[in-house]
Amino acid sequence: MSQDSANAQSRTVSVDDTGVRRQLADGSEEAVTWQELTAVVIRVIPEGLSKEDVFFMLAGADGKGTAIPSADPAADALIERLQTLPGFNHEKFVEAMTTDADEAYVVWSADKAAK
Repeated sequence: MSQDSANAQSRTVSVDDTGVRRQLADGSEEAVTWQELTAVVIRVIPEGLSKEDVFFMLAGADGKGTAIPSADPAADALIERLQTLPGFNHEKFVEAMTTDADEAYVVWSADKAAK
């Protein structure tokens, strides 16, 4: 997942049984499969440079991943799928989605889910 992915404009985002793919306006693609997912972080950026201020950061085992803006049309499907992950921290999720603090909230990690 590139440092600029949170600022890059999405063309399309798809969430399916395989994983999440984000096609960027420049034609590049970011993706992570559910099988390789290692962490889910909600990044809150108050008064960000863009209209987006909440991103779902999905990290993969290979260091790749993607950042999905919370206002994206696919965000509801993503949230629904994320909440089914074993060990998903629903309390931390609610905290992240209702704050304006400049913070990153780890709502799921493969390490904690395996325990």
